[in-house]
Amino acid sequence: MNRLFYGDCFTIMHEWPLEYVDLIYLDPPFKSDRNYNAIYKDETGMPLPDQVEAFCDMWELDAARIKAIHQMPILLRENGIDDKTAEFWRLWMNALRDTQPHLLAYLSYMVERLLVMKNILKPTGSIYLHCDPTAGHYIKVMMDGIFGHDNFMNEIVWKRYAVHSLARKGFDTVSDLLFVYAKDINQVVFNNVYGDFDEAELEKKFKHIEKETGRRFQHIALEQSSNNSSAGEERIFGDKRFVSDIGWRWSQKYLDEKLENNPHLIYWTKNGKPRYKDYADEYKGVPLGNIWTDIKYLSSNDSERLYITQKPVALLKRIIQASSQPGDLVLDPFCGCATTIEAAHKLGRKWIGIDIAIHAIKRVASVRLENRMGLKQGDDFIIEGVPRNLEGARDLWERDKYHFQKWAVEQVNGFVTSKKTSDGGIDGRLYFRQDWNSKELDSMILEVKGGMHVSIGDVRALKGVLDNDNALMAGLIVMNKPSNRQLVNFRNFMARAGVLTVNGHDYPKMQLLSVEEIFEGKRFITPFVVGKSDNQPRTITGWETVQAHNL
Repeated sequence: MNRLFYGDCFTIMHEWPLEYVDLIYLDPPFKSDRNYNAIYKDETGMPLPDQVEAFCDMWELDAARIKAIHQMPILLRENGIDDKTAEFWRLWMNALRDTQPHLLAYLSYMVERLLVMKNILKPTGSIYLHCDPTAGHYIKVMMDGIFGHDNFMNEIVWKRYAVHSLARKGFDTVSDLLFVYAKDINQVVFNNVYGDFDEAELEKKFKHIEKETGRRFQHIALEQSSNNSSAGEERIFGDKRFVSDIGWRWSQKYLDEKLENNPHLIYWTKNGKPRYKDYADEYKGVPLGNIWTDIKYLSSNDSERLYITQKPVALLKRIIQASSQPGDLVLDPFCGCATTIEAAHKLGRKWIGIDIAIHAIKRVASVRLENRMGLKQGDDFIIEGVPRNLEGARDLWERDKYHFQKWAVEQVNGFVTSKKTSDGGIDGRLYFRQDWNSKELDSMILEVKGGMHVSIGDVRALKGVLDNDNALMAGLIVMNKPSNRQLVNFRNFMARAGVLTVNGHDYPKMQLLSVEEIFEGKRFITPFVVGKSDNQPRTITGWETVQAHNL
């Protein structure tokens, strides 16, 4: 069945068998703030708050990324990359470390995932990596090393839109790049794709009209000098005969078969030479090259558009038609708003989409798949990777602690941040308005503890972060409910933080939620939450709230 995965494609793809996928399309954002900003704005109607910029800038050389970079030559060799290429990567990464550290972080992140993609791609498969010129030349070198220069098929230039003004020097950038590689150039599936002619172009190209049928046609020479072996031979056309001095395009047998199917096929020139008719209604179009100018970027008022960075369905249809067959499996490991999924489904392909943001997964499932495409979860597709109960949450914690942290933050309508502060760390923020009509956003800082043991020290540390942050509230998410004794201690300490009073309602400044309570539908108690569908303040209930009124 078609599947939509919530999670890091690196972890998910590792669990799949080798040579599993027929076609991969990916559009991994180098400037990830654009995509996350788009998702946030669509969910909330407001731009991304400054505090979340840390999440958007994923490409930091933190300790984990530096460790991965050091191990990269070993990883390349383990995946069959030759020693010279691995050594080149080591030297290249050392050069980028000081000059372009963000780019180095991005490239190493992508190498890890592209190696897995190569392994799960069938020998007949191909991969399309979509990027802009910011890092395109680096990505080309990266893919040459992983897939092999001999398996490079095309650099496609897609003209997105007409020239517009930019506040910098130089020519305006109006194009994206798509790098296309085969798993094995000798086995790869490729179907020629043809560009359409408009009516005026067709009339100009096929300017003759057949009297017997009214079909529009052009005529093409039957004689062909490159076939000298047939020079001097005669061809019979019913009651007419003709000898060519230079050679024939078709044999007599093939000519007879064509004439049997269409007795009007031959066109005789004024000089008495035979030519054959090429009909407009059989014309496939002009075979496409690597410069695509006929697919327009989606405008802001286009009914197809869900996100600002969304690619047109027509673009993905062309890719899927060219590089797969009906029934093949198409993968988009950074599926975002799921344009690839829609195109694949309409063309009769099976599909898998993966995204690391739960906001994107929710929107794809409800808006794109169910509302727009009429698909039903459980019948037409399934969602995987989203914990359904406490046991599932604990399993996610064991498999991927950072992803569990993201999931917990996003389940309470928060937005993740990956950058640690000097005060100890903020895992995410929940944004709210103190008044429904207010354009100002306030926030609750969120911290996630997935381990078995949470102590009063963790609560005190969160209070310290709150005191040194511009947030008005703080929330602690824990895997397991505290014991009764712990709960009393936690509540007493949290109560000292006081309350936030908005429109006569008191909201505890510090609150606690367990994962079990989250599954029960409980959430942190704030004024109007931004990013939540109902956007209503909620009644204070549940053990997780602080009994602030009893201060």
